[in-house]
Amino acid sequence: MSDLASTEDSAPIGPSADEEAAFLSAERESGVTVAAMPATTRDEDETGELPPMEDLVKRIPAPARELIEDLFRARFVTVKRLPKASLKN
Repeated sequence: MSDLASTEDSAPIGPSADEEAAFLSAERESGVTVAAMPATTRDEDETGELPPMEDLVKRIPAPARELIEDLFRARFVTVKRLPKASLKN
């Protein structure tokens, strides 16, 4: 089986560091302001209470919620805490 087939089955890899640097450089040269991701400065409290689902859903603008429901028939049903190890850096 080819590498292409195995790549298609896996999660997207994303741009390499060189590709990202080239993109950001080209954007700066064209005058587009590229906002950097804010660094997380606080430690996540792994044991703290999670906010109620209703409060989190209310943070999403109503038009965006309606569009999500229309396009994906998605409903927000639960709040879960994920371990940091399961997230990409």
